[in-house]
Amino acid sequence: MLKEDLKTVNEVSKLTGISVRTLHYYDEIGLLLPAELTESGYRLYDKGNLLKLEQILFLKEMGFELKQIKVILEDPHYDMQKALRKQREILRLKSERLHAIMALIDEKLEGDEYMNFKAFDMKEIERAQEEFKEEVEERWGQTDAYKESAHRTSRYKKEDWQNIMESMNDIFKALACHIGEDVSCKEVQDLIEAWRAHITKYFYECTPEILSGLGDMYVMDERFTNNINQYGEGLAQFMDDAIKYYCLNRL
Repeated sequence: MLKEDLKTVNEVSKLTGISVRTLHYYDEIGLLLPAELTESGYRLYDKGNLLKLEQILFLKEMGFELKQIKVILEDPHYDMQKALRKQREILRLKSERLHAIMALIDEKLEGDEYMNFKAFDMKEIERAQEEFKEEVEERWGQTDAYKESAHRTSRYKKEDWQNIMESMNDIFKALACHIGEDVSCKEVQDLIEAWRAHITKYFYECTPEILSGLGDMYVMDERFTNNINQYGEGLAQFMDDAIKYYCLNRL
């Protein structure tokens, strides 16, 4: 990725309206880690970071806590397209409500004394929000992986996240060195096993099903594809292929 495509924390703050302090906090709790750190320790964010920030804000709007959002977005089965469609529906309802209130104001300005409280009704919006929240909580809120990850990550400090990221970077960089080789080779398969162990150690038990889902996500979700391919062009696809071989032949 070109350096000019990266944004500083101040640029992200101005672009999104999120305070620098909040962005720092998201980094500290591992919710939104920057794509890179400069030699001076300044945070740099890429397109994938901004897409993730969009989802964070959406889920916050739905009433989820930050620790819940973190686990939801890390889940390989999180459907961003479905979430965006639901977001659009909620925004449509909010827009209709605002237009109704504006029309009511216009009527009052023209001297209409009829009292109409229907424009202030939030029932449809609340219904749509609650429907989405219940659906997400049913999918993630009661799973063992959710509970385990939430429990572990709630105790991590900034130093812990730095160690986790360094370990991840080492694995990804090592895998990038093997791009173009046969995914069945021992070195590649050992690294996939190390990646699975990394997830299990720091987040939740990475079952074969979860690992396979992660591989699919690496190539199907642009956010993850872009982030992983920073280590080497084509690494996301290479990892997906290597994970599939691992799940079929090593487990």
